Amino acid sequence: MDVTPLVPEGRQIIEAYGGGGFRVSGTVFGGSVLVMPELSQSWPVADIAALSLESLEPVLAAAAGIEVLLIGCGKAMAFIDPDLREAAKARGVALEPMDTGAACRTYNVLVAEDRQVAAALIAVD
Repeated sequence: MDVTPLVPEGRQIIEAYGGGGFRVSGTVFGGSVLVMPELSQSWPVADIAALSLESLEPVLAAAAGIEVLLIGCGKAMAFIDPDLREAAKARGVALEPMDTGAACRTYNVLVAEDRQVAAALIAVD
């Protein structure tokens, strides 16, 4: 059964990940990526230790109305610094860390439900 018609038109969908990159709505990204409902872009964060409010600013600034930002931490889930979590929360965005694969799958489900979600995904091999 083809489920792609269930995705609202114009939304970014994560089609593949691994091999050090992603394919999002037909566009291949080498390295990490930020995926928002209507826009995706390369992201210079290659390790969860480099995650900061500044590194998330493109999502926080460009995606007004985003309520949940999935953090694809790489091969394994990692904890988010409480100060970073609070700073994002003060801007109305909840950070949800998980491994990158889970973040990709979760993003697709939530965007298909037309939820206000974005993903910051660290590439995995």
